[in-house]
Order: sequence, then structure tokens, then C-alpha cells
Amino acid sequence: MARSSSRGVKPVYLLLGSTLVLALMGLLMIYSAASVSDYVQRGTSSYHMVRQLVWLLAGGAGMWLASRVDVRFGARRPGLLRDPAALSWGVWAFAVAGLVAVLLFGESRYGAQRWLDLGPISLQPSEFAKLGCVLVTALALAQWSKGQIPSNVLAGRLLASAGVVFLLVMLQPDMGTAVSVVAPVYLLLLLGGVSARVLVALFAGGAAGAAVLVWVASYRLDRLMAFLDPWKDPLGAGFQIIQSLYAFGSGGVGGVGLGLSRQKFFYLPAAHTDFIFAIVGEEFGLIGTLIVVLAFVVFTYAGIRIALQASNEFDRLLAGGITAMIATQAIMNMAAVTGLMPITGIPLPLMSYGGSSLMFTLGCIGLVVGVARRSSREAARARGVRVPATPSSASGAARIHLVQNTAARSSRPQATKGSQGEVSAQRRRNGGSHLPGADRGVSARRRRA
Repeated sequence: MARSSSRGVKPVYLLLGSTLVLALMGLLMIYSAASVSDYVQRGTSSYHMVRQLVWLLAGGAGMWLASRVDVRFGARRPGLLRDPAALSWGVWAFAVAGLVAVLLFGESRYGAQRWLDLGPISLQPSEFAKLGCVLVTALALAQWSKGQIPSNVLAGRLLASAGVVFLLVMLQPDMGTAVSVVAPVYLLLLLGGVSARVLVALFAGGAAGAAVLVWVASYRLDRLMAFLDPWKDPLGAGFQIIQSLYAFGSGGVGGVGLGLSRQKFFYLPAAHTDFIFAIVGEEFGLIGTLIVVLAFVVFTYAGIRIALQASNEFDRLLAGGITAMIATQAIMNMAAVTGLMPITGIPLPLMSYGGSSLMFTLGCIGLVVGVARRSSREAARARGVRVPATPSSASGAARIHLVQNTAARSSRPQATKGSQGEVSAQRRRNGGSHLPGADRGVSARRRRA
């Protein structure tokens, strides 16, 4: 296990700090980007901002709870939140059930049936499907690396878990989300030590499959053509990317100022969701966009550091997979908004408006924080430092402390007859009694006198 350096900021603080910066900046930009449409349609400029704030507070509580989940790979511990296998397959099964429910009863928006309408909230099960695939992949790779399952079982489990989710998401249809599901799985295979020959074959097969999926669906082909030449259809397929580029161009280096965006006046569709990065570029310019990019770079660096310092293989893959999942989604959004790849409809993590997306992202970050906590405890125990017991690990910590205290008592020098004589002689030379308790009695009598 890699031990963290005592110098510099701990990676968990970098992770939480960058998360807070992105979430608060997202709250500010949602208020700015949605203020005009909210005032016209709802009579208040803060409708979406207030809702996002409520989700942010709820997501913060969820992140704290997720950080307390005490899963330990290799330990037979009953309970959904204690056994990695039960947690991984439980989340995956819940997500798959949600994806099936979406196809049967889901709500269609922007040409895709992706949401479940649950009254006051709308749930997007594909978000949880990403985490389910990461958990199952991390578990299977950890078992494979320990020799607990052979390669063919590993391939079968990954194909069953990621393949089923990919198929259900494509039926919505939502190719952008489907890509964001399999991309972290592929990066986990790289992190898990799968051979380069297999990775190259998977990449080639995935690229060929993506080309076929684009070719057979006309609207995907239109998006690809709009990416290559948006001015060919400026009022149709190329409208969004053109308006987004206008926003970046208007912002320049320093931006037009907070709240002074012109593209949010019903020019740029989805300004407070998928294209919020364009509003950042318009109001804060190149400087603002670089701050956002830097925050995601710090976030990714911290997540990788936490993964490298993990105390076991499952935690290492879990932290690395979640970091890759969030970073991949951020890259896809920023690349699409700036015209570097076709528009995918992927929100910007922690910044775009969306309750289920925000809570899901914060919960995943909480799992990474939990990995850092477990690594710190294990490192402290390895150095012989007494670690305060948590409710979930009280019995194990008590046994560790008992063993350490017993070892300390057994290694303590025992007083012998000769040593007692030497102590008594020293006490007489110092003017005291040779009896240990006599001096205490004399001192007490002197105080009473």
C-alpha cells in the first residue's frame, strides 16, 4: 500500500475542495442562466436556483452517509452496505429495474425516454446504472486479480452487467449516456491490469460498433454532420453548437460580466443544463472556463491519489472507477459545448441543473471519501497508532487495542528484587524513606500541619 506523504494537502481535502468550488459555481451560474426564462415563465428569477440549492443540501447529506459505508473486500461481513458483492450487485439490479421501468412508464424529453416521473421529483435511472457498472466491474477485477475467478468468468460478468445496461440505455434512445456508461468500465479494465491486446481489441470493436449505430440512425448522422459543419444547417442540427460558440466568442478573455449574458435570452437552448459551460464562457470569459477546467483537473488528481493510496484492490478500483466516470462525463460535456465532439446531451457534473444527477454525483464522491477514510485508518494501524473506533468497526478496533495493550504490558520491564533494592537506596540518598508509601504519608501529614 502506498503511504501518503506528510507534506502537502491530503488528497481527500483537494477532492472535497474542488467539489465545493464546482457545486457553488454551478449554483451561481444556474441562477444567472435560468433567471430570464424563470422570470418570464414562473414570475421569479430564482426558481431553478432554489431547487438546485435544496438538492445540493440533500446531496451533501447523502455524500456524508455514503462516506460512512464500510465495505471491506475479502471480509465475510453480512449486510448490503458491508459486503462488496451485495452492494455492487444490489445497486446494479436497482438501476436495471429502473431502466426497465423507464421503457415502460418513462417520461420523454428532448427525443429520449430517460426519466421516471415520481411526483415532485424526476429520477434518471441511467445515472445509477453508471455506478452499478463501476461497482460490478471493480468487484470482478478485484476477484480476478486475487485469483478468485478465472478470465472467462470475468469476461462473462462484465459482458452481462455492462452489456445489459448499454442495451437498455440505447433503447431509450440515448447514445451519449450509453457511451458514458462503458467508458469508465473500459478505463477500469486498463487500471485493473487487463492485457493491452484485449484493450486494443475492445477499443477497435467499440469504435466499429459506434460507427454502425451512427449510420443506422438518421438523427445521429445529422448530429455528426452538424459537428463537422454546423453552418450547413444553422437553424436546425447546427443551431445549438453555433449559439454556444457565439457565447464563447462574446465572452473573450474576461467575459461580459456576471448576469450579463445575451445568449440566455432564449437564444441558447438548455442554457442552465447541458450548455451551462457556454454561459460560464460568456460571462466570465476564458478565465472562468479555465477555473472550471482546473477544478476538474484537481478533482481528478485527488481521486487518482486516493485510488493509489487505497488499502485493497477493490477500494483502489472503486475510487479510480468513480473518478474516471465523473471526469469522463465532464470531458464529454465540455468537448461537446466547445465543438470538439458531437453534442451528446450529457450534463456537466456538479454544475448543470438536475436533482438526480447532482445527488448521484455527490453520493459517488462520498464513496471515494470513504475509500480515503479506510486507507487512513489502515495506515495508522500499520504505524501502531491508536485509531478511534467507529460504530461499524468498534469490535475490530477493540480487539486491535487489546492486542496492542497486552503487547505493551508484556514488553514492559518487570521489577525485580535487586531493582527494588536499588530504588530504596536511591530514595534514602535523596532523604526519603525506603518504603514507597511512607513518603506519601509524611507529605500528607505536612500538608495537614
